[in-house]
Amino acid sequence: MEPLLGAVLGLMLAVASPAHGSCTCATNKWAVCAQDSPGNCTCRLLGSDHPVDCSTLTSKCFLMKAEMIPLKEKRLWRPPHGLSDSDGTYSPDCEDSGVFKARQCNQSSTCWCVNTAGLRRTEKGDRSLSCGELVRTRWIYLELTHKRSSGAFDVPSMAQALTRLFESRYKLHPKYIAAIKYERPLIQIRLDQNKKPRWDVDIADVAYYFEKDVNNDSVFHSDSKLTLSVNGDALAIEKLWISYMDEKPPEFCMRQLAAGISAVVTVVLLTAAIGIAVLLVLRWLRTRKYKKVESKEMREVKAPSLE
Repeated sequence: MEPLLGAVLGLMLAVASPAHGSCTCATNKWAVCAQDSPGNCTCRLLGSDHPVDCSTLTSKCFLMKAEMIPLKEKRLWRPPHGLSDSDGTYSPDCEDSGVFKARQCNQSSTCWCVNTAGLRRTEKGDRSLSCGELVRTRWIYLELTHKRSSGAFDVPSMAQALTRLFESRYKLHPKYIAAIKYERPLIQIRLDQNKKPRWDVDIADVAYYFEKDVNNDSVFHSDSKLTLSVNGDALAIEKLWISYMDEKPPEFCMRQLAAGISAVVTVVLLTAAIGIAVLLVLRWLRTRKYKKVESKEMREVKAPSLE
């Protein structure tokens, strides 16, 4: 009886294991998934109760928040490289939809306003800082270089391969890829998304996933390295630069520009004042010398007349 029971239990485990193993989120390795019932797999964001749609990309805000979960909660899923930016690592505040809240604050109660890509676009302030709206990042410029190969790639084939990559791996509709330029070894990609329908991925999320892939820190569950080929020839990416352009100009840039103009005006005025002072001193010295010479000549003229 016992051998038969062991065989039955073993068969049950063998059947259950594949089902459990398949309950994962393909587009987010930090999602926690559980099989509620046969064929029904539910995934939620690590550290929160937000459900995750594993058929598309997870928002950048949710990903950044998941990356801030302590190592003991992540277990083996901590990325090999930590976040780093000019404002320091912080856990962002996200709306239920996954977008960034317009105002972000760190633990020291320092706050700032961000765009839809989560990048600071104002001067820092305290918690009294008010951010009227979440300004949309409309354009994203990707500049990357590839390793030297035996020859330059064909430009149309390069554009086709990159378009196919962004569409298949990152779920980005080709209409949002405004331009692709190539001049060996530099590749330039411009993403343009004026308005984002609910069913489309955000170009900021695409750029974040792509950056993670290039840095060998993939967000995808398979943790597979990014592979790209053009006409069968491998294209190995070396460096990546990302620039973000908002619908409205950053506010702190205008303040810095005003401060810069004030500094330039101050320098010009000081230089002019010093120049005028030097000219006045030189003129005074010349005038004084002339008066001395004139006085000497007058004395020499008067001396003979007295004799």
